[in-house]
Amino acid sequence: MTDTTEKAAVKTTMGAASTAPSPAPAPRGTRVWRGVTPWLFLIAPLALLITFTYAPVANMLAYSLTDWDGVSPELRYIGAENYAEIFTREDLFRVFFVSGYYLVASAVQIVAALYFATILSFNVRFRNFFKGVLFFPYLINGVAIGFVFLYFFQDGGTLDSVLNLFGVESDRAWLGTPVSANTSLAGVSVWRYLGLNFVLFLGAIQSIPGELYEAAELDGANRWHQFRHIIAPGIKPVLTLTVILSISGSLSVFEVPYIMTGGATGTETFVIQTVNLAFRFGKTGLASAAAVVLLLIILLVTWIQRRLVPDDKVDLV
Repeated sequence: MTDTTEKAAVKTTMGAASTAPSPAPAPRGTRVWRGVTPWLFLIAPLALLITFTYAPVANMLAYSLTDWDGVSPELRYIGAENYAEIFTREDLFRVFFVSGYYLVASAVQIVAALYFATILSFNVRFRNFFKGVLFFPYLINGVAIGFVFLYFFQDGGTLDSVLNLFGVESDRAWLGTPVSANTSLAGVSVWRYLGLNFVLFLGAIQSIPGELYEAAELDGANRWHQFRHIIAPGIKPVLTLTVILSISGSLSVFEVPYIMTGGATGTETFVIQTVNLAFRFGKTGLASAAAVVLLLIILLVTWIQRRLVPDDKVDLV
């Protein structure tokens, strides 16, 4: 076949292709259903989200501007008086300082969880056993933990008995003073939530490709160098998440101190105070304002943290 014949055949083929009929557009009804179908699947979750999240928040904002007692059908608008009362009354503002104990405990908790996760990510003996031991406290109900440690810290309880075995005589009331009580309660929170942060860190560490560790060992890097240059950058998004969860959790502690002390001896947290205002003293409007303040504080802390430590994509390879 000559070149002229080949060119003619190509032109004939291209012409036939260009003159082939294009597929007919889908009917208008079909296009409409394609656009509506995703929203049909979203109706149920959006309805639940609005009903149980956004609507209660909107009601809480409205109640915070009133002096409602939680029972009366009448609402009297008082503006921002509830918010002014929260920041001017010393007994209401004092609970912010109690959260400081739990903030320190959160820092200890993160460091300990990161340490254990790093150690157990390598090939050590009985690592599966230690993983279970560390994660088990998180599976226990918070009320049960409160009752267990209530007997643990009582006079002549488990802690005093253990100290006596080592020759340490202790007649101290561990929950009798604000400092010792808040320190003890913060220690309980470390014990309870250490497993959650441990699992998050361990999963993030194990997601790092093993070839990076092998290459680092060939280059003579020790465990500290591997942690500093491979593990720490690789788990940065998870570390950011745990910091946010720890800060928000330290500001909203409720179960354990409520069961163990009921907020007595200077252990009243922000949430315990809010519950008492609403259901014990009948100040639902003031309690709603306190809840709004807590929400704004958590959002502000999260925003600051995200600005200081942006969630950049980590590329280790």
